[in-house]
Amino acid sequence: MKKKLFVISAALLFLAMPLAVVMAAGAKDSGEVVVAGVVFQEDQFMKLLTLGYQDAAKAAGVRVLLGNTGNDQAKEAELINTYVAQKVSGLVIAPLNPATSIPVLEKASSSIKVATTNTNLTNAPFIVGGYTSDNVNLGATSGEAAGKFIREKLGGKAKIAILQFKSQLPEQSADRVNGFIDAVKKLNPDVEIVADQDAWLQDRAVQVAGDILTAHNDVNIIYGANDGGTIGSVMAVKNAGLAGKCFVFGIDTGDQQLAMLRDSDNILQAVTGQDPYQMGYNAMQVLIDAVQGKDFSATRGKTIIVPGLLVSRSDPAGIDAFEKNLKEKINR
Repeated sequence: MKKKLFVISAALLFLAMPLAVVMAAGAKDSGEVVVAGVVFQEDQFMKLLTLGYQDAAKAAGVRVLLGNTGNDQAKEAELINTYVAQKVSGLVIAPLNPATSIPVLEKASSSIKVATTNTNLTNAPFIVGGYTSDNVNLGATSGEAAGKFIREKLGGKAKIAILQFKSQLPEQSADRVNGFIDAVKKLNPDVEIVADQDAWLQDRAVQVAGDILTAHNDVNIIYGANDGGTIGSVMAVKNAGLAGKCFVFGIDTGDQQLAMLRDSDNILQAVTGQDPYQMGYNAMQVLIDAVQGKDFSATRGKTIIVPGLLVSRSDPAGIDAFEKNLKEKINR
């Protein structure tokens, strides 16, 4: 556990550094292969993505610079241009916007190799490869679990609130939400969506979900479309004293969600976990292969899906297995 905390803390410390420090750290020694790995916020998902970057680079004997765009499109462009100016050999990035991020990345690809993760670029022949989840499937998987719960525990009727991130990543958020709603309504056509708001960071999600529960005291299902939305929703339900009356389903799986699934409060019912570590590792690996002149024709211009997995309160053995696999990845 100490090793895990040290690694994640070190990653967070670097990601929190000012851009000037990152630039200074990027000074390239003669003959050394240096690549960059970029994420866009500081949550558990992005920490695991970063660890994947680091481990793949370490396995290849390559130095990796880490950057965080902080959900800022201008800073994303600045970081990309900075790495190009530093003449790094390649860049792996989780882009903020599949549309507006492309022009800057495409321009960068004329100077350095570019790989992507956490987004499905359907028309980006310039990338050496990409790895992400299928967002419709992620939402639908949690939606199927919620639909079954609503049918069996709530008599097929529910008042649902949604916390998503459409102002941050519109297409990704919409896919997760629509996948969830379609799957729920397939089993329970009479459910009602009574609230749908943006809140993707944990602290903000606690506040927004709490406000929703105050305004709609009959809400009995909340769907969090990402890590922060899920965790914040569970905390809001607990703060409101609605354990046993309001239940949460979500996306993304980490230590907090696993603990919440095991908690006797019975609030969090199921989440569909992505595999950010593997997404980051694979994207960095294909980038380094391309930098080192290896064949990457199988991934050029393509985004490859890394499957997700449902983790449910009703399957304690599945929770244990997921946690074991997660720890093995972090500590490898």
